[in-house]
Amino acid sequence: MDEELLGPLEALLFLAASPQTPQSLADALGIREEDTLALLHKLSEEYTRGRQRGFYLKEAGGGWRFYTHPRYADIITAHVTARQSGKLSQAALETLAVIAYKQPVTRAQVAAIRGVNVDGVVRTLLTRGLIKETGEGATGAILYGTTPFFLEAMGMNSLNELPPLAPYLPEADELDDVEKEIR
Repeated sequence: MDEELLGPLEALLFLAASPQTPQSLADALGIREEDTLALLHKLSEEYTRGRQRGFYLKEAGGGWRFYTHPRYADIITAHVTARQSGKLSQAALETLAVIAYKQPVTRAQVAAIRGVNVDGVVRTLLTRGLIKETGEGATGAILYGTTPFFLEAMGMNSLNELPPLAPYLPEADELDDVEKEIR
């Protein structure tokens, strides 16, 4: 592993607007992917020990990039929100959760689950790059799924890291009671 490549690797990561795959970084540096991974892990270790830095190097969203350190979240949030509000509404968060867990899914399916029209919320999520059109269903309706930016924003590498829903679902006998009330 050539430590002289740590500087160029840092420069590439510094300029990256999205997570960079080890292979793309290896190609840029002209080295093997395995060597690039070793360098990434070395840099990551250097940033997490010693002096308290305002950033760290993390693998998320299918690649590596710099992130601001959570201990400075209040300062960063105040700075960013002073210019604009980036928070999602409760409706947007609920819609995003349905899409994340049920994808690929149509607007009509999301609306049926939520019990309200989701057209405007879906447009907002598309605009923010959190979801994308993934194709057409059997009826010709557009299917939606999450994007790599969603994974990055959530600090995940794959949808397998979503928490399980089972602990939040009602027990079977509770569902039977609800069904009886409906009749």
